[in-house]
Amino acid sequence: MHAVDTNVLVRLLTGDDAAQSKRAAALFKKESIFIPKTVLLETEWVLRRLYRLERATVIGSLRKLGGLGNVELEQPLVVAQALQWCEDGMDFADALHLASSHGASKFATFDGQMKKDAPAESKPVVRLL
Repeated sequence: MHAVDTNVLVRLLTGDDAAQSKRAAALFKKESIFIPKTVLLETEWVLRRLYRLERATVIGSLRKLGGLGNVELEQPLVVAQALQWCEDGMDFADALHLASSHGASKFATFDGQMKKDAPAESKPVVRLL
């Protein structure tokens, strides 16, 4: 199994460097792949901020990656919840932080936008300090 870095995912998803994109695609075609949550987090940021891709495009791309038969995501249920909350309007980083904290009853933040965007039924409940 190969764990991959953000730059491998970005090359695979954007095709912005022909040689590296080809090598990334070849790796995904013949190997089992592990994608850490932190790599997904960074990939989402790079695609949205640097490549200016739409949220729906980025979420769709990450969902497709996670759905590949040879790909294993770190904490796939947490990632799926974060992607859903992101699709519903939350920032992906905030959604991933919140979904990763499912063992807690409350999530403390100074971020009013996170509190506003978090689903009322989220576990943990977002609490402003």
